[in-house]
Formats: sequence, structure tokens, C-alpha cells
Amino acid sequence: MRKKVLFIDRDGTLIVEPPTDYQVDSLEKLEFIPKVLTWLGKITNELDYEVVMVTNQDGLGTDSYPESTFWPAHDKMLKTFEGEGVTFKAQHIDRTFEEEKADTRKPRTGMLTAYFDSEKYDLENSFVIGDRKTDVELAQNLGSKSIYFHTEAFDDATLVSDDWEEIFYYLKGQSRTAHIHRKTYETDIAIHLDLDGNGKGEIQTGIGFFDHMLEQVKKHAGIDLSIKVNGDLYIDEHHTIEDTALALGEAFYNALGDKRGIERYGFYLLAMDETLAQVALDFSGRPWLVWNAPFNRERVGGMPTEMFMHFFKSFSDTSKANLNIKVEGDNEHHMIESIFKGFARAIKMAIKRDVNNNEIPSTKGVL
Repeated sequence: MRKKVLFIDRDGTLIVEPPTDYQVDSLEKLEFIPKVLTWLGKITNELDYEVVMVTNQDGLGTDSYPESTFWPAHDKMLKTFEGEGVTFKAQHIDRTFEEEKADTRKPRTGMLTAYFDSEKYDLENSFVIGDRKTDVELAQNLGSKSIYFHTEAFDDATLVSDDWEEIFYYLKGQSRTAHIHRKTYETDIAIHLDLDGNGKGEIQTGIGFFDHMLEQVKKHAGIDLSIKVNGDLYIDEHHTIEDTALALGEAFYNALGDKRGIERYGFYLLAMDETLAQVALDFSGRPWLVWNAPFNRERVGGMPTEMFMHFFKSFSDTSKANLNIKVEGDNEHHMIESIFKGFARAIKMAIKRDVNNNEIPSTKGVL
């Protein structure tokens, strides 16, 4: 699962910045921003973010700012945060002066190149938090969101607040989204998923009936879902259907994060004319598919019926979900459509989230 990151400025955001020389170069000058110990502790312990520090310390290590005066206060700050359960995954400290125009100095990103690894980090849903407009600019350069730690309005920032309690509740209520781009020699797939949407998005796979089924998922799960697929349909439909399911499952896995506060389980019994479909779903972290859905026709629309089970198996594998599907009926169009609708309704139930509940729905403590 890709990590979301909080890139947090130090002086003026975590600790008070001295108004004269701007250097916290003694223990006497070390003063914490109000509420930061309590609420950054809650962010670290309750929310799914990797916390790192990013700070410019002008001339650190030179005569104008000797390291011997910097580290005692800095280390005391870190030790105090550790007492509240806050451990910074990394500390990125630039020592240059602004006139040097170093690529490592905020708002430039030279210290942060490792975070551009899209397989490890989800920058789009990460935040830069800082009290200067250059921190907002850093967020733009990273492709992240920003929290301008200030009282004055600033339209370029995602949020403006100098209250760590407000920041905690804002981050806790963040929507659950994922962007997946999966490209192989057989398919090129782009998916955008927002679990807290309302049924918007466009589906284009090149297979009309498959589009119709995925539209059911989007509508009846109440999610925003956009899927664009360029597949090798000149060979057959197999790669397009399988790879779309794999990418869609990965999108759900990423968007759900650590699954705190979700229902986890979803189940639905759905009637459609003569057909009755039963779908049960568990975002358990363990893939499994039980399939009891016999089809006699070779195709429904342009979709091979043998691929119905393969779709749900592939989704189960990458979403790491348990699926149990059963259907009875005579009309095979109704049978598969009722399965997809029941699947969507089970998803809607399972992903429902109580933002005031910070528990992972498992006695193991992890899913």
C-alpha cells in the first residue's frame, strides 16, 4: 500500500520561531506551538500518514549558526515529541542560504526526491504543513495538498489553519481516493476511485456489456469511479477484463488504507425479475472467492461468461477481499447484472465509515 506523507515545517509550525534572529539556538528559546504535542500525537497514532520534518536552517554549521547551538534544542524537541508518541520517519534539514538557490532548499524538492516513487508514496493525498507561503509552493512542486499554518487567507492552500486540533479533524475526515495506472504490453488502464463520492465518473473499457456492469458498481455503491482502458481486444476480451479487475481491486485496497472505522463486512440479497443474487463481502486482507453462479450461454453482450468468475477472482486478489457469490435464475443477462448490483450494494455497506471511530475492525489489530 502506498504511503501518504505529512511534510511538516519546524520553526513556526512545530515550535515558535524567534521574531528577532529566527534561530532556536538555545534551550531557553525552545517553545512549542500550542496544542501541537497533543494533536500531532493523535495524528501520528490514529491516522494513516508517515510524518517527516522538512526545514530550512539558514547557514547551519557556519559561524552564523554553529551546530553546537542548534542540536541541543533540536534534540530536546524530538525527545519531547517522542514522549507523545511522535517519531519523525525522516528529518530533511537544508543548511543553505536563500541566495544560494540550492535545489535542496524549500520550496525546491532536492531533499525529497525519494518521495517521487509512485509505487511507494501517494503524493496526491499527502500534505505539506507550514507557516510560510513557500511551504504551499513546496506542496505544489510535490503534487501534494497543503495546510497553510496561519491566520491569513491564502487561496492557493488546501486548508488555512493555525490550530492543530482543527488540522487533526480535517485530516481525519479526508476522502478516500486512489489513482491507478496499470500498463502492460496487453493493456493500458487508468482508474480514479473516490469511496466518498456520489456515483460520478466515466467508464470506457471497449466492451459495451462490461461498461454496463461497471456502471452498476459505480451507481449502486455510491462511489465516484472513472475507468479508461486501451486493451488488445483484437486478440480477445480476456486481458482487458482481467487487468481491469486487478487494477480496480488495487484501487480499493489503496483507498481503504488501514480500514479504521469502516464496517468491513457487506452483504446483500438482490432480486431482479426471476433472478435472486446473494453477495457477501469482507475486506479482510485475505483474498478468497466462493463462486456458485452457473452460466450456459457463451456470451452475454460482448463479454464471455467464463470471464465473470475471473473478474471477481482478480478483484478479490488485489483488493485482498473475501467474496462469496451465488445466483439463481433463468435469464443470464439478469443473473450477471443482479450479481454486479449486489456486489455494489455489499461494497457500499462494507466501506461505510464512522470518522469518530478510530478502531480497526479486527481483534488482530490489523487488516
